[in-house]
Amino acid sequence: MTGALFLCGPLAWAPVLDIVAGQAGALGAQAAELPGYALKTDDRTCFPALVAREGHSAAGLLVRDVPPEVLTRLRFLAGGLGAEEVGAETAEGAGAICFVTPHAPEAARDWTFGDWQPRWGGIAQAACAEAMGYFGRKTPEELAWRMPMILSRAGARVAAATGVPADLRSATGADRVEVDHVETPHEGFFLTRDYALRHPQFGGGQSALLRREVFVVSDAAIVLPYDPRTDRVLLVEQFRMGPFGRGDPRPWALEPVAGRVDAGETPEDTARRECAEEAGLDLHRLERISSHYCSPGCSTEYFHLFLGLCDLPEEKRGMGGLDSEAEDIRTHVIPYARAMDLLRSGEADNGPLIMCLMWLSMERDRLRGIA
Repeated sequence: MTGALFLCGPLAWAPVLDIVAGQAGALGAQAAELPGYALKTDDRTCFPALVAREGHSAAGLLVRDVPPEVLTRLRFLAGGLGAEEVGAETAEGAGAICFVTPHAPEAARDWTFGDWQPRWGGIAQAACAEAMGYFGRKTPEELAWRMPMILSRAGARVAAATGVPADLRSATGADRVEVDHVETPHEGFFLTRDYALRHPQFGGGQSALLRREVFVVSDAAIVLPYDPRTDRVLLVEQFRMGPFGRGDPRPWALEPVAGRVDAGETPEDTARRECAEEAGLDLHRLERISSHYCSPGCSTEYFHLFLGLCDLPEEKRGMGGLDSEAEDIRTHVIPYARAMDLLRSGEADNGPLIMCLMWLSMERDRLRGIA
């Protein structure tokens, strides 16, 4: 056994702690306070920061005689979250290890479990389940690089649990699928999972053991900016790996504005954020087009499509994107008629762009009438 450990925030919640510790409810924790520290968070943070704050006190759990393997697991996750290990003394007089974050999030406020759990509880469990799958195989630094996408994938998994109606299709649940084993042959920015499974068949019984691979990514929000007063749309152009990997001689694609849905964001939040980042646009209103799987036979990717009503600039061409994300984006502001020409010629060969333009062709009169 090692010394004592002070845990707070999500790590003091049993469903998360059990995943990270690798064992359920066997640590014998007791309630404790850590003077001189506070838990801080913001609207986009799943795991709050424990930071030094004079005159404050953080509530949590004190775990005495922590098993070495549990402490090693906790150190791994803490390193992946950017926390540092320090020694401190609880209000109860016990010396303990705790994991402190050097800086609080921007616009930080006090963290409370009641505010956090409904929005972040499921995401934290799913994220920790994936993160701890790297334990013993990756370094904390390698985990830290992966954490943004781990959290985004966790958010997508929680969102998927709501499901959609099953009025025509089978209402058979995913719990009827028998997974023999699953492997993850690729673990980079994206994941590839290899399943061996059996699923229920329409004629009754289970299928033979099948081998199926799936590309595991996060959800995405996609928005076509449209100015109904001037009847113009904005398209973005950028280099895309899909066309390049397929062998397309011109792997620069015309698209709507698009971005990954970060953990804790709504698709609408993402649509507005991406329009600001990629095109410098402030949207007046979003019109939902669809939410759908883009390629359900091989990918978890789920698209949320919108039309974004806005005032488009007079410039016909501009530049956008974030340097921090190595984005090299050119924007095009074109008349609606020109956009439809792209559709007819085949130059618009991006699925979300085609769907957005077809939807706009149906709703254009209505939107121009209320502009």
